[in-house]
Amino acid sequence: MAGPLLETKLHVPRARRGLVARPRLTERLSRGAETSLTLVSAPAGFGKTTLLTDWLGSPVEGRSVAWLSLDQRDNDPAVFWTYVVAALQAVEPDTGAGARLLLQPPGSPSEAILSSLLNDLSGIPHDVVLVLDDYHVIEAGEVQHGMAFLLGHLPPQVHLIIATRADPSLPLARMRVRGELVEVRVADLRFTADEAAAYLDEVMGLALTAEDVGALERRTEGWIAALQLAALSMQGRDDVAGFIAGFAGDDRYVVDFLVEEVLQRQSDSVRDFLLQTSVLTRLDGALCDAVTGRDGGRAMLDALDRANLFLVPLDDRRRWYRYHHLFADVLRARLLDEQPGRVRELHLRASEWCEQNGERPEAVQHALDAGDFERAAGLVELAIPALRQARQEATLRRWLEALPDELLRSRPVLTIGYVGSLMSRGDVDGVEERLDDAERCLHAAREPDGSAGDVVVVDQAGYRALPSSIATYRAGRALVLGDVAATMTYARRALDLAVADDHLARGAPAALLGLAHWTGGQLDTARRWYADATASLAAAGHHSDVLGGALVLADIAVAQGRLREAMSTYQRGLHRAEQSDPPLRGAADMHVGMGQLLCERGDLDGALRHLLVSRELGEHGGLPQNRYRWRVAMARIRAAEGDPEGALGLLGEAERLYVGDFSPEVRPVAALRARLRVAQGRWAEALSWARERGLAVDDELSYLREFEHATLARALVARCAAERDERSIDEAARLLERLLSAAEDGSRTGSVIDVLVVQAVASRLRGDLPAALGSLHRALALAEPEGYVRVFVDEGPPMAALLRAAAKRGAPGYVRRLLAGFDDTASGVAVQRGVIDPLSARELDVLRLLGSDLAGPDIARELVVSLNTVRTHTRNIYAKLAVTNRRAAVRRAEELHLLSRGRAVVRQGSVVPGR
Repeated sequence: MAGPLLETKLHVPRARRGLVARPRLTERLSRGAETSLTLVSAPAGFGKTTLLTDWLGSPVEGRSVAWLSLDQRDNDPAVFWTYVVAALQAVEPDTGAGARLLLQPPGSPSEAILSSLLNDLSGIPHDVVLVLDDYHVIEAGEVQHGMAFLLGHLPPQVHLIIATRADPSLPLARMRVRGELVEVRVADLRFTADEAAAYLDEVMGLALTAEDVGALERRTEGWIAALQLAALSMQGRDDVAGFIAGFAGDDRYVVDFLVEEVLQRQSDSVRDFLLQTSVLTRLDGALCDAVTGRDGGRAMLDALDRANLFLVPLDDRRRWYRYHHLFADVLRARLLDEQPGRVRELHLRASEWCEQNGERPEAVQHALDAGDFERAAGLVELAIPALRQARQEATLRRWLEALPDELLRSRPVLTIGYVGSLMSRGDVDGVEERLDDAERCLHAAREPDGSAGDVVVVDQAGYRALPSSIATYRAGRALVLGDVAATMTYARRALDLAVADDHLARGAPAALLGLAHWTGGQLDTARRWYADATASLAAAGHHSDVLGGALVLADIAVAQGRLREAMSTYQRGLHRAEQSDPPLRGAADMHVGMGQLLCERGDLDGALRHLLVSRELGEHGGLPQNRYRWRVAMARIRAAEGDPEGALGLLGEAERLYVGDFSPEVRPVAALRARLRVAQGRWAEALSWARERGLAVDDELSYLREFEHATLARALVARCAAERDERSIDEAARLLERLLSAAEDGSRTGSVIDVLVVQAVASRLRGDLPAALGSLHRALALAEPEGYVRVFVDEGPPMAALLRAAAKRGAPGYVRRLLAGFDDTASGVAVQRGVIDPLSARELDVLRLLGSDLAGPDIARELVVSLNTVRTHTRNIYAKLAVTNRRAAVRRAEELHLLSRGRAVVRQGSVVPGR
């Protein structure tokens, strides 16, 4: 958040005095607490908030209540989820700590926040009610999507209540069919004749006949606000019956008429106060004094509260209030009619007070409402650094787009802020034009002494950094568009223009240079630049970004065949993350990286342990790429354990979750999937993928497509093995030779090993055993110092045969270790004695969880697969074990000792490493 939280948004409004008892509605709310969602939906003035505060006013043992009053600013996802977490923490302090980390830079998809939050909520032993009041102000699609995810995964003890003037964009129909929704609507909220009589007679003290009450109830159709306004208008009248007889019209007419009646009965001072303060969304005595230009705001608010004049208290200390929304709408309309020339002045006074009291978002909004765009522009300019740090680019973009475009283009600091808000979501359309605007403005106004000349600038530091910022954004745009040469040109210019001690200004272009060289396959240079970038980020105190840099540096080391260096990079990153208090985001990513390396070294148990630790840390402990990388790593383990279908499912999820984050996609998920299909003997599907990608053996080679071309070579070798297609093996050999030369020239030892392994298999297939062993020995010499295993074992029986041939000529310990890796893979199936059709590794995972108390959806979440996948595996298990239910499957598995072996067992409902 750019600024402190407004605590008044988190308080349950104080219950009104003299409420009419409505047991039929409070009982429905109590029944609704047993479902996921209660929707209280009706237009303004039907008592939604009053009903909820009355119901919540009766404490229930074992139930905590979190409240959030929403406003327009909450359409920014970062703001919305920050307040949701804060509301929950107000009643459950230990809830949402991880989610709060996710809401800090560098930000993350909302589902990651919600996953962490849901995990915390699941651990609460009692009922929790979360109320979102005034939800109709929420229009942002990102927030609606996150809310749908939240509703779809709420634990049973958590209940959500939404009070709104219009139905939200949520899956209400599906929830209604499933019995997960309780609705309270206009027909329910309308006062009945008895309730209207109780209100008018007992609460308002009007001695009305039953006929008068019935007439008024019919005329208002139970609309509570209209009844309240009518009651105020009737107080002190002699001809009550005549008033009721003349009471008619639609809602807007009725409100205007009644407010006119109410306002006419107020003193001039009260009436002026009501009209002038109607521009405020929140009322405080000092703020009201600043807006009205008079003293006594605190006393006036107290008097209005006592008079029950449509004032809603927002906190227990009765410092902050707001007007009833309907009443405020009418007051503002009356202000525009009677004093149109004062509206701008009132908003400007409010803006100045908010600025002086540290409430910059409100100061900006009032300046915009006043139409003082120059003032608003200055306030926004000063807010840009904090908004960027808090990753509130959506708020920044909304403010900037509310300014006249010519003003935005005339202020280069604002223009660059707008560019940053666009590029934060990967939008480069119009970015170059905006950068040109900033540059022209900068050059036209720059004075010899470096000042801004005639250009209006309030953020001098931002102005001084403009030349470097413009070049940096041009470099980032070029990288997104795939123009590596331009990226390097602009990034070097940004470094030349950056102030020597501005570590952030130097870190960003250095990182872009590293990424550009990585994209071009120049790994040594890429590593040097990215190391410089992370050092600058560390000096600037951006430690989470340093962990992001560790991922890049480790990836480059792996591509260079330096597995040990990559492991050290991850270990240092983990140490940095764990030494921080609270732990830095990125620790989960370090565990995933170490798991990938251990998997490559053949330590599947160790790899799984790190991946499970990563998952236990939660997605809040990971950077944006963590969800994607975790699934890729787990897919490799699944495939190594003989569960290719499980691996394919994880790769499908990884592809959907992929976040580029400006890094080159050098190992596309589609290519990983094609390799897995080759290993399954489904080489035709892999070749079909290659054709769709436009891959051919005679393509011009590039590092970005190196992994894909090596995959194509594998598919061609597999086709030759299956069909004795000599043309395929010739094409594969030609492609492999070219790939090998390019990888060696680029010092990409990881790719060299990968190509040599396939080359060895291809030569054996052609009957040239000496050439095959020659390639194999070269690969072994490069791989042994770093501990490679899976790159050999994943090639299956053909590689095992080659290794045995090498062993006959005097096998070193490394070759024997690799051959043992083949034995370990086979033993996973051989151990299942007594089962005609052995269970796959994934089916064993499901079988173990069937022995726990977890339901089907919980098992799906535990294994990070869909519910349909769990059901498919369960049917297969039943068929293979010749059983028809869950309990029988577990009993049969125990008889066959299937649950005593494997990489994971169930401990208190969670998967932990096997022993």
